[in-house]
Amino acid sequence: MAEQEGLGYERLGAPKLSLIDCIAQSVGFIGPVFSSAFVIPLIVGVISATGKGAGGAAPLAVLIAAIGIFALGWIVATYAKRVHAAGSLYDYVTKSLGGNVGTASGWLYYSGTIALTAGLIVLMGGYLHDTLDAEFQHPIMAGWLWSVVITLGIFLILFLGVQISTRVQLTLALISMAVVLAFFLYVIAKLGSQNDVAKAFNPSSSPDGWAGVLFGVLYGVLIFVGFETAANLAEETAEPKRQIPRAVLISVVIVAVFYLIAAYVEVAGFGFDLKAIYSAAAAPLFALASPTSAGGFGSTTLVRVMELVVLLDMIAVAIGASVSSTRGVFAMARDRRLPSALAGVSARYGTPLGAIAFLTVIDLLFIAANEWWPSLFALPPPNPHYFAIFSWASTYGAFALVVVYALMSLGSLRGVEGKLTAGLVLAAIVGLALSLGAIFGAIYKVPSPTKLAPYYCLAVFVIGLIVSFVAKGREPASQALPDLRSGAAPTS
Repeated sequence: MAEQEGLGYERLGAPKLSLIDCIAQSVGFIGPVFSSAFVIPLIVGVISATGKGAGGAAPLAVLIAAIGIFALGWIVATYAKRVHAAGSLYDYVTKSLGGNVGTASGWLYYSGTIALTAGLIVLMGGYLHDTLDAEFQHPIMAGWLWSVVITLGIFLILFLGVQISTRVQLTLALISMAVVLAFFLYVIAKLGSQNDVAKAFNPSSSPDGWAGVLFGVLYGVLIFVGFETAANLAEETAEPKRQIPRAVLISVVIVAVFYLIAAYVEVAGFGFDLKAIYSAAAAPLFALASPTSAGGFGSTTLVRVMELVVLLDMIAVAIGASVSSTRGVFAMARDRRLPSALAGVSARYGTPLGAIAFLTVIDLLFIAANEWWPSLFALPPPNPHYFAIFSWASTYGAFALVVVYALMSLGSLRGVEGKLTAGLVLAAIVGLALSLGAIFGAIYKVPSPTKLAPYYCLAVFVIGLIVSFVAKGREPASQALPDLRSGAAPTS
């Protein structure tokens, strides 16, 4: 360790995370409950900009998307066995496509995770305010103040240690997933003879047949975004060569099973009636949890429970996105692809203090913009501005990450450290096709101003390229430090 410190490379705290911690990071970032509540309708097609989707065949679209994501996960796992740095996909693209493209990809990828974090925090503040106001006629405090409280809470969690971050994510994700899964199984039991699994996996259940299913697949990629973020914890994991690849692939499988059940219930629960699904487009989960008198399977109390667990899962997503963002900013600053001050580490807790402070400032700027710049990314009524901010940020973030997935897949066709296996080639082809399709789905007929998000992504990528030529930085830590590469585990 003394030799490494002499090289002048900042290091995070001693490795101590387990497989469960790493799985919590990936699953926490994905946010399966949040996506089940608000993104699966996009796969069905009821709220997509194109009006096209998988309809009653949404579970089939989810299954195909999951297979494609597993292929991407295979690529990540292959790299993760050999590279144990906090930079994750930034390091992977750098190794395969060179430092310039790698730097630009890092700028794009981590600007995406930061946008997702800040946009979600703004959304949570508005969600808390409006939900409390609607349910109890008492929001307690303004939405922006809720967002500030959440931001400061996340800052504290990040600062005190990564194990606290992952354990909080694990707790929140487990509670929310367990409650919602139990409800989904209850609905399936109540449907009884009305269940029709075969119909859910029949392309003819989509109003547009296979074309609709494929549109559903393009949107289906979005519900898995963040599956790879366990790799950002490689430096802080006790056995990264074994645990990171396992965590990435296990997370994909766990979430895929949950999504298949969710997608099935959210179409079968409405009798595969697209008109009924369309009427509950904004939040089918809440519609299904509503009292039987309103056509649901639950009660007013159950709706409130669902609102709570969705909030818990949103918090888990925000923490997961924050952990990923701060590790990535730290890694790039350490390699001097960002200002070196952002690589500062807390002497007491071993956490990336410079990156955490940077992320907190960005979060507060988003909150201020939502409060005092009401025309920014505004959507037509009745959409509140906090939702418009989130809509833009989530589109930007998802697009940014998917573009980097495509670059990683393309780079893996050159092999990983000179090794190119048949499995890796197949995974790269599937991953590249899925990523390019998702890129198309993210820009096709998307309304303004959300449709401008990909252009902002292009601008950030170009800026990253320019920076890579002007400021060469130094040799990436993933190559300079022996314990971060070549299959070696970090040493304390």
